[in-house]
Amino acid sequence: MKITDILTERSVRVNLAGTTKDEIINAMIELAATSERVLDKERMRTAIFDREKIMSTGVGSGFAVPHGKTDAVSDIVAAFAVTAQPIDYQSLDDQPVRLVFLLVGRDTMVGPHIKLLSRISRLMNKEEFRKKLLDAPDTATVLALFRDEEAAYADA
Repeated sequence: MKITDILTERSVRVNLAGTTKDEIINAMIELAATSERVLDKERMRTAIFDREKIMSTGVGSGFAVPHGKTDAVSDIVAAFAVTAQPIDYQSLDDQPVRLVFLLVGRDTMVGPHIKLLSRISRLMNKEEFRKKLLDAPDTATVLALFRDEEAAYADA
């Protein structure tokens, strides 16, 4: 499964409004909830915030990957956003976040969930790719960037 298989125009935003970590995570949940794969938005929200309590998903370099596993989704669901402003996310490197990728999978789909988290991390570790995402003017550009980067990664 590719990242571009689970991101849609409805689940991607540039200039996402919010000033706190919780506001941003809640906005990301609303984006993900546009998917018909979400069976129970509030249980999905609980799974994501419960995971966040364990350890911040602000992984560094201005990037966060809030995620969780729950039976509140029928299949893997994702959302991606570039925030309108830097967010204090209690990141591991103490740097603010502007790139947020939310990933929610079923309890029974641990393998695909971990593979997607790994793929997301590999892509987001590339400074040039992060910069392109920060400069993207619209959702179509964001989706094209992910598509191109995944294709380049597959060819490597």
